[in-house]
Amino acid sequence: MFSKQAKSNKTPARIEPLPTPMAAAPAEAARRAPPKVASLLSADLTIEGSVTGEGELQIDGVVKGDVRVGRLTVGETGHVEGSVYAEAVEVRGRVVGAITSKQVRLYGTSYVDGDITHEQLAMETGAFFQGRSLKFQRPAAAPAPAPAPHPEQLAIAKSSI
Repeated sequence: MFSKQAKSNKTPARIEPLPTPMAAAPAEAARRAPPKVASLLSADLTIEGSVTGEGELQIDGVVKGDVRVGRLTVGETGHVEGSVYAEAVEVRGRVVGAITSKQVRLYGTSYVDGDITHEQLAMETGAFFQGRSLKFQRPAAAPAPAPAPHPEQLAIAKSSI
C-alpha cells in the first residue's frame, strides 16, 4: 500500500534572490515613500519671527509672527500672535490674528481673535471666536466677449445711418 521510493527524480527547488530596493521602478519607489511627519513646536518653545514651510506643523508653544504652512494644528497649549495662512487649520489653542485657509476647524478649547477667511468653517460648542467670518470669493467667470459683427451687418448698419 505505502512504499518508499528508492530514488527521486525531482530536482532541488531553486531559491530566487529578492529584488534589491534600488532595482525597484522609480514610480514604485515614489509610492513607497515614507509618509511625511508633522513638525512639532513643543510647549516650552517660543519663536519670534515668521514660520514658513510646505509641510504640516503642530504648534504647542508660542509663535510671535506670521505662520505660512501647508497644514497647521494649534494644540491646546499653542499660541500664535500673527497671521496664519494654510490649506487646512485646526485650532485647539489661541490665535490672535487673521486666519486664511480653505478649511478651518475651531475646537471647543479654541480662542480666536481675528478675521477668518475660508471656504469651509466648522466650530465646536465652547469655541471662542471674535472677528469676521469671510467666505472666499471665487472669481466670477469672465463674460464671453460679444461675437464680432459680420461684415454684411456692418454694411447694413452704415447704410441705415
